[in-house]
Amino acid sequence: MTTPDISQPMAAIKISSKIDAEAWEELRALARESHQNISGLLTEAVRDYLRRRRVRPEVLAHLEDSITANEELGRRLGR
Repeated sequence: MTTPDISQPMAAIKISSKIDAEAWEELRALARESHQNISGLLTEAVRDYLRRRRVRPEVLAHLEDSITANEELGRRLGR
């Protein structure tokens, strides 16, 4: 996975979505408290979400190797 080059500004796109009113007010309050704009907070939140939800290919490869290496143990535990 590549890390974005933060030295170059990324192109922004405009999106439209719906959000729970309470969550929106909390986001607005956080933006005010942290002196950030909502767009920046949303971008950060989306990036964090994607990092947590995506399984990196190298993690999957290690998992597959571990399953293969411990196949007999898995069969014994399955009994």
